[in-house]
Amino acid sequence: MDRIANTVGHYDAYRKKIEFDKELYLGIMLPDKNLNKNNKCFNEDATNLVKKIKCDLLYLDPPYNSRQYSDAYHLLENIARWEKPKVFGIARKMDRKAIKSSYCTIEATQKFRELIENTNARYILLSYNNMSEKGDGRSNAKILDKDILEILEKKGKVKVFEEEYKMFSTGKSNVKDNKERLFLCEVEENRSVSSPFNYTGGKYKLLEQLQKLFKEEEIFLDIFTGGANVGINSKSSKIIFNDVNAKIISLMEYIKNIDVEELLKKIDNIIVDYGLSNTMLYGYEYYSCNSSEGLANCNKEAFLKLREDYNKKLNKGIEDYNLLYVLIVFSFNNQVRFNSKGEFNLPVGKRDFNSKMRNKLILFSKKLKEKDIEFYSKDFRDIDINKIPKNTFVYCDPPYLITTAGYNENGMWTDKEEKDLLNFLKELDKKGLKFALSNVLESKNKENKILKDWILENNFYCNYLKKDYSNSNYQRKEKNSVSVEVLVTNYNTEEM
Repeated sequence: MDRIANTVGHYDAYRKKIEFDKELYLGIMLPDKNLNKNNKCFNEDATNLVKKIKCDLLYLDPPYNSRQYSDAYHLLENIARWEKPKVFGIARKMDRKAIKSSYCTIEATQKFRELIENTNARYILLSYNNMSEKGDGRSNAKILDKDILEILEKKGKVKVFEEEYKMFSTGKSNVKDNKERLFLCEVEENRSVSSPFNYTGGKYKLLEQLQKLFKEEEIFLDIFTGGANVGINSKSSKIIFNDVNAKIISLMEYIKNIDVEELLKKIDNIIVDYGLSNTMLYGYEYYSCNSSEGLANCNKEAFLKLREDYNKKLNKGIEDYNLLYVLIVFSFNNQVRFNSKGEFNLPVGKRDFNSKMRNKLILFSKKLKEKDIEFYSKDFRDIDINKIPKNTFVYCDPPYLITTAGYNENGMWTDKEEKDLLNFLKELDKKGLKFALSNVLESKNKENKILKDWILENNFYCNYLKKDYSNSNYQRKEKNSVSVEVLVTNYNTEEM
């Protein structure tokens, strides 16, 4: 059979002048009688398969470029299946759509991301070359190194091993420094996830510092949940999310209860229906813009239509969480803001539902489903301290009194709210409950004297944090000023 179909090592096309009256033989190797019966073979999509398997080592060797394996090995596939489908063309190929690989298309990065997210293994070993932009278009690697590293590093520590090799070519090639690489990821359990809302004032970048200072109990009460960057990563067996913004709490509860694949499908359909951008599939060039310029001009008209439709439903008493989430994603700085009528009123933003946001939503949804979480929407003053269990750790990340952040641009958080919260925390301390308060002592040449005096009067502990909000819009306004961010606790963190 090799003499009929083998062309430079690939089963691609029958020779045009071959004599087909000769009898063909296909030698079949019989399995070893001593074969280990614990071994298993599968023939299914790898992304679906990894959801069913827990292993020590997952080895991946996906296609690198746009050359579909099914185009080269169609003859063997046809014989193995023996379905005798219709064939066409000089090469006598069958319809191969069902066995085309997404790793050979622009969907490769997202497909790889989904596979890694669903992997349950101690180690992940990926074989991939460094041909990203070295050969012709068809030979270039579909997944960029930066994306491979970003995706794997969400799982654990990554090492890269390289070995030079000569690229196969039927003609002349000037490609140099070609290397085969192995990416080894040592998976770390319970890695943190970030909010899919990019909520203003979120503490994800400070999370590692904060968690080292937390004295968590069986229950974690997050009183000012916001985007839930802190609460979702709590190690407590039970988590309570509370925020005065009822919509954000209800949206998180919705994400917890809906199947993530169904949610993604609904989001994708909304994006298509409204004609919003999809840089994950098409990139920025397709929309005649770049990442620094953003997509505001491209999405403005569609976004305003989406916002109008959402608000119309809202005025009829219908809350559409799918529309709300898409609005948040495509809005300015991914913020959540409503006017006095209760209508969403933010303008269009620079970003869309890109692969990074999609990944955040998938991981966040998974974490919500794994954990025992209760949702509330109360003003902190309405929380009955006497009903808080003794085995509860209370975390507060309120609006900051002395900043001009978007969540406090209308002065919703005043001296009164600040004092009420500090009195609330003092009562928690009297009840023997442990608490931690995120806040700033100084910002933009302002001082929070109320907070400073309260800390001193009550002998609480002030833990100074190394802050980095370089990508936060409201912090750019203050980037040249000193801002002292702290975590105030009623326990000595040095004794932990």
